[in-house]
Amino acid sequence: MVNRVGRRKKKKNYPQLVLLGFTVLFLGTFATGIADKYSSSQATSQPTTDSETQTKQSFIKKLVPVAQAEQRQYGVFTSITLAQAALESDWGQSELSAKYNNLFGIKSSTGSLMTTQEYVNGEWVTIKDTFAVYNSWDDSVKAHTQLFVNGTAWNSDHYGSVLRATSYEQAAQALQQQGYATDPDYAQKLISLIKEYNLHQYDL
Repeated sequence: MVNRVGRRKKKKNYPQLVLLGFTVLFLGTFATGIADKYSSSQATSQPTTDSETQTKQSFIKKLVPVAQAEQRQYGVFTSITLAQAALESDWGQSELSAKYNNLFGIKSSTGSLMTTQEYVNGEWVTIKDTFAVYNSWDDSVKAHTQLFVNGTAWNSDHYGSVLRATSYEQAAQALQQQGYATDPDYAQKLISLIKEYNLHQYDL
């Protein structure tokens, strides 16, 4: 009697076991599919990130030699030159830098009329202004240094505090204090770029 009851239980549960097996198999296949899709998505998005990183590293390496040469001769921190170039030109992708080789947003009485954004009276406004045009990025870096060395038409020592700075943090603050850019967060943005991309390693 005990044995027959036992056999009947097995027959009764067999379809449930089969159903359970199919359920487990289905869930396993589904989970594997999800994992494959996730991995595929990750693999697809990864090259974009790598490409952006490579573009930025190439930009840095291209400017390091001339930036260091300017630091040796005039004392402008290489990290400041690199950070300003990256910020002002969007890593060499802006129209002003790509088409006119102006990496630092330097304005000029003669040059190319461009649209730009400035922070005026507590808000960002779009204006048109004339920007300098250079033959190469190296020329742009050198002109950037000369702006610090020679100052402005109204004050030859306008950027003297940048040259006299003893750290890139001081130089960044000096740039903001002297009104190089209207962005109220300009100094902090430069410092953040220097730290994020370890640009201070290139300082002499």
